Amino acid sequence: MSDFSSKQDFAVSQDVLNKAFDIDFAKRLEDTFTNEHPVVGSVVKGIVVKVDGEAVTLDIGLKSEGRIPLKEFEDFETSEVNVKVGDTVDVFVESLDDRHSEARLSREKARREEVLTTLENAHKANETVKGVIFGKVKGGFMVDVTGVLGFLPGSQLDAKPITDATPFMYIPLEFQVVKLDRKRNNLIVSRRAVTDEGSMGNRDEIMADMKEGKVLKGTVKNITDYGAFLDLGGIDGLLHITDIAWHRIGHPSEVLSVGQTVDVIVTRFDEKTQRVSLGLKQLRDDPWTKVDNTYPIGARVEGKITNLTDYGAFVELAPGVEGLIHVTEMSWTRKNVHPSKVVSTGQTVTVQVLEIDREKRRISLGLKQTQDNPWDAFTKSQNVGDKVEGTIRSLTDFGLFVALTEEIDGLVHVSDLSWDISGEEALQSYKKGDKVEAVILAIDPAKERVALGIKQLAGDPFAHIADTRAKGDVVKVTVVDVDSDSITVSLDGVEVSIRARDLGIDKAEQDTNRYKEGQTIDAKITVLSKKDRKLSLSIRALLQDE
Repeated sequence: MSDFSSKQDFAVSQDVLNKAFDIDFAKRLEDTFTNEHPVVGSVVKGIVVKVDGEAVTLDIGLKSEGRIPLKEFEDFETSEVNVKVGDTVDVFVESLDDRHSEARLSREKARREEVLTTLENAHKANETVKGVIFGKVKGGFMVDVTGVLGFLPGSQLDAKPITDATPFMYIPLEFQVVKLDRKRNNLIVSRRAVTDEGSMGNRDEIMADMKEGKVLKGTVKNITDYGAFLDLGGIDGLLHITDIAWHRIGHPSEVLSVGQTVDVIVTRFDEKTQRVSLGLKQLRDDPWTKVDNTYPIGARVEGKITNLTDYGAFVELAPGVEGLIHVTEMSWTRKNVHPSKVVSTGQTVTVQVLEIDREKRRISLGLKQTQDNPWDAFTKSQNVGDKVEGTIRSLTDFGLFVALTEEIDGLVHVSDLSWDISGEEALQSYKKGDKVEAVILAIDPAKERVALGIKQLAGDPFAHIADTRAKGDVVKVTVVDVDSDSITVSLDGVEVSIRARDLGIDKAEQDTNRYKEGQTIDAKITVLSKKDRKLSLSIRALLQDE
């Protein structure tokens, strides 16, 4: 009885359960189709119910609420959080947990979907979008299009090849969407399509009216080391760096920037190649037209050193007017010095105008002419024959340079070092820093040279012999050196070599070993020429006379 009863109860209970299950399933199915139910991967509306320091809580129609980090609600530009309780915002459903009715939501992805939809619409309508180039990659550039990462092929940056894209980066630019694939997150854009499309309409009209001397408005589209390319509204023109300003500029970017609109004049137009050369400085007064009056020859003016070269220094006298101080006009005394040893870039200097060539637009300047010439003072205070003292500044193979003043050196040639020994031998007894006394032999202010002599401090012993002796005289000499084939003797301070064959008549008398240093002997003068400074002695001639 009890078994039957339990089976009957079970049957009833099962039937009730089945009915209840059918009703609940039907209700849930109906709710699914009749109510808005969040779908994973879609953007839905959410109502902000709470905002705290970490997250924003939203109601999207589920039993429980979703939370999104507060950071995702920051404004792209200001980083401020612009959301409050009661706001309705779009959110992206990343995942759903049906058992607990919980959802993972994202505001950033919802924004991305909004942007992608905008980009799709722009692509279909052939409209432009704004973006910023922020990086270079292989084959092109990375572009931020309102938060969506896009790719700009290198060939699509501009109609002309761009070697330096720096002027185009980090500034808002107009692009056209070339390709958009949401599934693969692939966005390709083109700037060239925008510029080409905008320029084609006016090209024919502008070309028909193009001529030299015409003033046009142009927009800088690209800057290079040698100039800038300008969009003239349908055709590009080149503004060379030399035609940007009358004054010297190091790079076009010092004056121009991409996107800048300027008035330019057509300086040259080739109809066959359709090349247009432009000028900017030609629309301004040429400062060289007043150079003759402003900078007369001989005038002293101030200027700033702008550039240094091996051959001189360039000085800006006024914007657009530069002159050159040649290296020879730098200093009265420092002839072979590099300009950088005298002046420096940016230094303000006083110079004298030496020459003007308007045709070549050149001004020759002098720096030393504004300073006292030390040679003037030297020639007034010193004369040929004066004795002077100085310090040896340097030694060379041909002599000594002696500092006579801080700016003027004199040269003692090796031939003027000694009466008795060779110049090369005498040179070895001197060193840098030695103080010496000398006689001024010559002064040439034009060539800025002073010739000095050390041996001239003492009387010329040869001249004394020539004045007091004669050919055929018998003189007493002192042996100072003995060699195998000759002996050297001294006559009144002048050394003379006597060969062995002139020492005697026979072989025995011609033996040099018969003589010793310090020995005094008699000899006959056989040659004496003051003009040629020649002196010959012979003992043999003396013996033959006897």
